[in-house]
Amino acid sequence: MDLVLNRVDYSQVGVTSQKTMKLLPASKHRATQKVVVGDHDGVVMCFGMKKGEVVTVFKTLPGQKIARLELGGVLNTPQEDIFVAAGSEIRGFTKRGQQFLSFETNLTESIKALHISGSDLFFSTSYIYNHYCDCKDQHYYLSGDKINDVLCLPVDRSPRITPVLACQDRVLRVLQGSNVTYEVEVPGPPTVLALHNGNGGDSGEDLIFGTADGKLGLTQITTSKPVHKWELRNDKKRGGILCIDSFDIVGDGVKDLLIGRDDGTVEVYGFDSANEPVLRFDQTLSESVTSIQGGCVGKYGYEEIVVATYSGWITGLTTEPTHKERGPGEELKVNQEMKNKISSLRSELELLQYKVLQERENYQQSSQSSTAKSAAPSFSINDKFTLNKDDASYSLVLEVQTPIDNVLIQSDVPIDLLDVDKNSAVVSFSSCDSESNDNFLLATYRCQANTTRLELKVRSIEGQYGTLQAYVTPRIQPKTCQVRQYHIKPLSLHQRTHCIDHGRPMNTLTLTGQFSFAEVHSWVVFCLPEVPEKPPAGESVTFYFQNTFLDTQLESAYRKGEGVFKSDNISTISILKDVLSKEATKRKINLNISYDISDVSVKHTLMLIHPKLEHQLLLAKKVQLIDALKELQVHEGNTDFLIPEYRCILEEADHLQEEYKRQPAHLERLYGMITDLFIDKFKFKGTNVKSRVPLLLEILDSYDQSALIAFFDAA
Repeated sequence: MDLVLNRVDYSQVGVTSQKTMKLLPASKHRATQKVVVGDHDGVVMCFGMKKGEVVTVFKTLPGQKIARLELGGVLNTPQEDIFVAAGSEIRGFTKRGQQFLSFETNLTESIKALHISGSDLFFSTSYIYNHYCDCKDQHYYLSGDKINDVLCLPVDRSPRITPVLACQDRVLRVLQGSNVTYEVEVPGPPTVLALHNGNGGDSGEDLIFGTADGKLGLTQITTSKPVHKWELRNDKKRGGILCIDSFDIVGDGVKDLLIGRDDGTVEVYGFDSANEPVLRFDQTLSESVTSIQGGCVGKYGYEEIVVATYSGWITGLTTEPTHKERGPGEELKVNQEMKNKISSLRSELELLQYKVLQERENYQQSSQSSTAKSAAPSFSINDKFTLNKDDASYSLVLEVQTPIDNVLIQSDVPIDLLDVDKNSAVVSFSSCDSESNDNFLLATYRCQANTTRLELKVRSIEGQYGTLQAYVTPRIQPKTCQVRQYHIKPLSLHQRTHCIDHGRPMNTLTLTGQFSFAEVHSWVVFCLPEVPEKPPAGESVTFYFQNTFLDTQLESAYRKGEGVFKSDNISTISILKDVLSKEATKRKINLNISYDISDVSVKHTLMLIHPKLEHQLLLAKKVQLIDALKELQVHEGNTDFLIPEYRCILEEADHLQEEYKRQPAHLERLYGMITDLFIDKFKFKGTNVKSRVPLLLEILDSYDQSALIAFFDAA
């Protein structure tokens, strides 16, 4: 069946964090549900709807930013108690707003994730997980990477307490007490966890996870090992998943899966006969969805999906029809309730317009005074800078609580700006002098009215590192701007992975010297993305990486006094050697550097580049032919005289041009990587071959794989 949902905005609070809005259970039969939400102002607000109007049940005083909001209570009873995490404190409120708990955890960091089960509190900061029972410390765990979410399997359906941590290194860690029972590898950094059907499914062990790159999966957490049931890829390239809920919005007796994403997409998945998810509804809002719940808020008998957005809008997608169908010649009848509502809204709007006018006049008068003082207004920015594996590009998302006027992008390192379909802003480029002031890019994005979210894509060049800066100016007075900085790392296109192919020909770089474990870890953090800022527990660590552009691999193993780096790409080893030497010199540490270079790895890397280079050369050739073929088509009136290959190019012309436009300088990038590979191969042998680069480029222009390999061998 087709699902039709209509949008209705209920209220707006302050800026909200992930998972900070819940629906309270209905207090009695035939009653609508109340909404409770916490925001960055530290305010917890509970409201309901009565005759189409918002009625506030309670509202707390401002305080520390609320990072999480969960419902709890005695097991097997309605979960009506409200728990919020603010700073290092957990507070509890009744459904009427009376505070019954103020638990100061004395943690040095703020709580980022929270889960409540009966008298058990499960929460975490960035790296530390804690379990408390009746506010008494039970268990503790220090994670090797950032913890994004915490969940516990239902304690009333499981023989033991089983907490699960969603960690940034693409792993779910299943705990027993203070120890890890086992780890579950997932296809992306998990950002949110939820119990399947809200109760863990038939077994009580089914766990749904959502990732930062938009993937969704279901895993059964058994006592011994995980059982993967299904996984949904993000083929439509939608945003990362921030919130999940289970609710029967279709009304077929089976709970559907409600998904909220950071690009504003709301999705409803039903389940087919094989229990595989099937998309039944999707709608895109203008800002990221931080919380999602299914229930009944606006009017009894009409189920709806209630969402909270980043800027604090509480919005319902309801099954209630917004208008009544009229027959031919039938007049539209508006009932008295609707007339009263329209009249009330008009009065409220006129009052707000009068207040704005009054305040503007007051501001103008005070600004002309000799004692006038102007304070820059503060505003919140929600930003994300992540590497996309699919196209080896970085996605920069900037979300502001008020409409954006413009964003200035500045970079001191060469990068390419890529087209983004969702981006409606007008971009203009300024000329910059890279030699005198290290400015390689200056671009301004001018946003359309009411744009609160801007998404950009950039592609960097490995080996060239520096800083990308975004100057964000919203549409507020007086004019103010905030700057955000993002580090482009030397090996910026590498992404963490769980394992690598040890059968590949490897080049090895070995460093030894008087350096500590923390120092060598800081060098690796400087060089590579997705490495935790804090050194992992233990005396040594091994990380695996994969180059998202070329699919080459890197193994990084280090401890106090020694670091060993292995890669099937000589250029990766060359970049590491140069950067690590420079970092050690800055700290006046003497390094002993040795390397073992495999000539076989060069041919192996060229074989990895071959299909990409061949595809780009063919694409460029086809795009060059399109205009000439179109002229022929116009001149002759048909394409019957053309060979099938040319007819195919004309049929796919739009698709080919779009792909070529979407990947600017892709061919030049591949040429640059082959050139670097050529130079780096002989640099390790002590030979300078830069004079032979023009000959190499000639071979690439008339590309033949065997001729290229022969040139590398002969040189």
